[in-house]
Amino acid sequence: KNKIAIHRHDIRDYSEDKNKNIDDYSFGGGAGMIMKPAPIFKGVEAIKNNFSEIDPDNVPVILLSPQGKKLDQKLVEELSVKKSLILICGRYGGVDDRVSKYLATEEISVGDFILSGGEVAAMAIIESVSRLIDGVVGSKESVEKDSFTTGLLQHPQYTRPSKFREWEVPYELLSGNHKEILKWQRRESILKTFLQRPDLINEISLTSDDKKII
Repeated sequence: KNKIAIHRHDIRDYSEDKNKNIDDYSFGGGAGMIMKPAPIFKGVEAIKNNFSEIDPDNVPVILLSPQGKKLDQKLVEELSVKKSLILICGRYGGVDDRVSKYLATEEISVGDFILSGGEVAAMAIIESVSRLIDGVVGSKESVEKDSFTTGLLQHPQYTRPSKFREWEVPYELLSGNHKEILKWQRRESILKTFLQRPDLINEISLTSDDKKII
């Protein structure tokens, strides 16, 4: 339905080296090769100039980096309202620091671990941002009730059969009482968050009833 458009760009196409090299040794020594600044600057500048839908002065230029701001749902929501994004995927031992200082508008990390390159991180951004674009996910309610969107982990979910082996679906969900179902969902969501991600509890506003549950 053309709700989003994704364009891949091979950084080697912007190399000024006859062998299309995009990396070099690090000044001061150290293990690993470093991505050179020229191909990255040239590539981003070409993208800004060649895509009419991009506002070159306002498009976020994101460097995927372990030293960046950690990706969370709040950041995803901020990115989803942007018309376009440019994602730079690092490789090797890192990227020349002039890219982060003078080209990238922000750096984003998907977690406190190291990947061989930024491609997986870029895919995470593409997927998480895309599903917030109107019409990408079939049910708008699904997006609104996702874990982290509400600040809480999502309550447990069940489908048919109501009894599988010796495990039964909680009776509240089978009662047909919408008020009791919502009450159960809220309680279970709070409990799940408190037990599995207690760090999130401090970030949300809890009612007196919520606090009693905890």
